[in-house]
Amino acid sequence: MRIDVVSLFPEFIDQCAAFGVTGRAGERGLLSLHGWNPRDYAEGNYRRVDDRPFGGGPGMVMLIDPLRAAIRAARAAAPMPARVIYMSPQGAPLTQAKVRELAAMDRLILLCGRYEGVDERLIRAEVDEELSIGDYVLSGGELAAAVVVDAVARLQDGALNDAESAAQDSFEADGLLDCPHYTRPVEHELGGVPEVLMSGNHAHIARWRRMQSLGRTWLRRPDLIDEAALSPADRRLLDEWRASDEGVQPLPPTDPGSDR
Repeated sequence: MRIDVVSLFPEFIDQCAAFGVTGRAGERGLLSLHGWNPRDYAEGNYRRVDDRPFGGGPGMVMLIDPLRAAIRAARAAAPMPARVIYMSPQGAPLTQAKVRELAAMDRLILLCGRYEGVDERLIRAEVDEELSIGDYVLSGGELAAAVVVDAVARLQDGALNDAESAAQDSFEADGLLDCPHYTRPVEHELGGVPEVLMSGNHAHIARWRRMQSLGRTWLRRPDLIDEAALSPADRRLLDEWRASDEGVQPLPPTDPGSDR
């Protein structure tokens, strides 16, 4: 897969993509990342890429021509057609389903805005869709683009050492949150490992994990439970979890830095 990023700070994306699973995908030839700086296509001694907005107001708006030239240069750099995505707080929410869709494409061009955004005419002429990573505003689209790069990179065949890892992530398959995970030591001052995980009974372990996934989702993201097509067996497991001690204890907030 090839991803081109149009940004005033393309080196930032390069650094973000140099480590972990994304870096491994690049090393294995599964993903190539290319940066395009619109300032390289700006005219004049100052290579200006922004100007004041018509109608007044604070901030600056990125100019059409440098951005359009950078996008077109990126398009021309490879023969495969590319989908141009503008990272914007006004875009559709980025979901795991959308990530799977993007990961199946041969090529993407990610457009990163700055300041107050980009000229609307450029969006209408050159952009295929707008995506948002959350209901908040960043200083620029680079962090959002890095999120997209990381999310699609880990879904490339061979990027993960264990392909089942991605299949078991939160939001995959049935759209539920992942179950809790434990590793050594068995006993610790913070508590022990649930006995079922030590039992060796794979059927019981699978049942426990499913119940935990349902319970966590119900408690932390009830909207996902409402959207999920739960089977009667799932409904019974969720009722059992809610009636248990775990079901009446508040869970700690989800770690925003986790990818599970």
